[in-house]
Amino acid sequence: MSDTDLAVAGAGRRARGGGGSARRAERTAVSLETAKFIQRNIPNFEILNEEALQIIEWNAETVLEEIGVNFVENPEALKRWKDAGADVQGERVRIPRGLARKLCATAPREFTQHARNPERNVQVGGRNLVLAPVYGPPFVRDMEGGRRYATIADFQNFVKLGYMSKWLHHSGGTVCEPTDVAVNKRHLDMLHAHMVLSDKPYMGSVTEPSRAADSVEMSKILFGSDFVDQNTVMTSLININSPLTFDGIMMGALEVYAKANQAAIISPFIVGGAMAPVTVAGTLTQVLAEVLAGVAYSQLIRAGAPVIFGAFVTSIDMNSGAPTFGTPEAAHITYGAGQLARRLGLPYRSGGSFCGSKLPDAQAAYETANSLNMALLAGVNFMLHACGWLEGGLVSSYEKFVMDADQLGTLHHLAQGVFMDQNGQGMDAIREVGPGGHYLGCAHTQANFKSAFWRSDLLDYKPFETWAEEGSRDTMQLANERVKKQLNDYQQPALDEGIREALNEYVAKKKASMPDAFI
Repeated sequence: MSDTDLAVAGAGRRARGGGGSARRAERTAVSLETAKFIQRNIPNFEILNEEALQIIEWNAETVLEEIGVNFVENPEALKRWKDAGADVQGERVRIPRGLARKLCATAPREFTQHARNPERNVQVGGRNLVLAPVYGPPFVRDMEGGRRYATIADFQNFVKLGYMSKWLHHSGGTVCEPTDVAVNKRHLDMLHAHMVLSDKPYMGSVTEPSRAADSVEMSKILFGSDFVDQNTVMTSLININSPLTFDGIMMGALEVYAKANQAAIISPFIVGGAMAPVTVAGTLTQVLAEVLAGVAYSQLIRAGAPVIFGAFVTSIDMNSGAPTFGTPEAAHITYGAGQLARRLGLPYRSGGSFCGSKLPDAQAAYETANSLNMALLAGVNFMLHACGWLEGGLVSSYEKFVMDADQLGTLHHLAQGVFMDQNGQGMDAIREVGPGGHYLGCAHTQANFKSAFWRSDLLDYKPFETWAEEGSRDTMQLANERVKKQLNDYQQPALDEGIREALNEYVAKKKASMPDAFI
């Protein structure tokens, strides 16, 4: 049976099964509250004036026209660019001024990514912000085990924690790298975990074009072939090898997703001073040039394919060479890139719970708070790494995952803005209490006390005496207990047994078809 046959078989089982077992599971499952994706009612912070924006846009077009970009190990990409009117010499592609921007015009300003539970669908673009967890670390850390290589069991745990997290809208992608599974097979186990252990939206594999194709085929089993052909059910992360290089593996994955009408984040990976100029304007110029070329190429594959303007940018410590996070320069670039993305008419990805700390400590908290608030104000539409990031992205931390996920609630409430309706004005309360009184018992307070203030589900607000009697626990200890409680309370979301069997069969068949490879 071919891969496509398996997908069709899965769709058939979905139609035949009647969903009885799924409905029974739904009746007995724990009901979880998941907040809807954020809809901003506050203004974006715009750091660049019109003159600065025009200079950066002009300079980016100059980079594309005069310096060019490399599309390496991808003869088909070079042919596509030449046919589109670019000057191709070897692997260097020089794009005439205005061509990339013209091609980008067919990309949608906003799109829906569908989840297998329609109540978890997300809208990417516009005034919306979708939060997704950490992506890519090879290590994990928790209080008991310390820092160690990640396993597939860790991966599954993080998917469960993401599913249990109220403020996370998206299951993400490589929430950690399961090093105990062969490199050429682990994408199958990771996708299977997202599809079975959660019903939130998820990301596809990009580490090799055939793995992107597996992601599409498995999604057809989960959603049905016709649905995937007509809707976006995956977002994938396509990193550019900054400076100005587009490798065959990432572009091959992009080609698979664009052809299938699945979304891709076109994202330069920049450490300022190492992969881009040390100045904010210089870095923004390179970011825009790279995104223009990447998005334009996606539209050469399929006009109208959904894409996201990505910007992963940090600075470098000039003494140690280590990347730094939560810095003013990163904020300037993130704000500026948001303005450029909106002028280009594309959804914007940036931000996250970034920090360079080795532990979920004060450094991690400061840097993460700076990074999260920066992203909210910058107008980010899709925030990868929203929780769990530690040690410059080398570590997925259990405790920091739930600490960050808790704090994402503040972003939801900040984004609501100030309510100026009759209830928001509070005049009835002021009249009722008058001079010298208090508001604790007034009707307005009684009507609003449950929803008036955001309250952490994790942090400790108790009096000192109570805190001491309960063990004087710090935030990491509280987070450790919350991790254990969420994993203990976890229940799988219902899934039609025919679909589950088809997914299991696909994964088993693909794994059996090739020997293990660890490179």
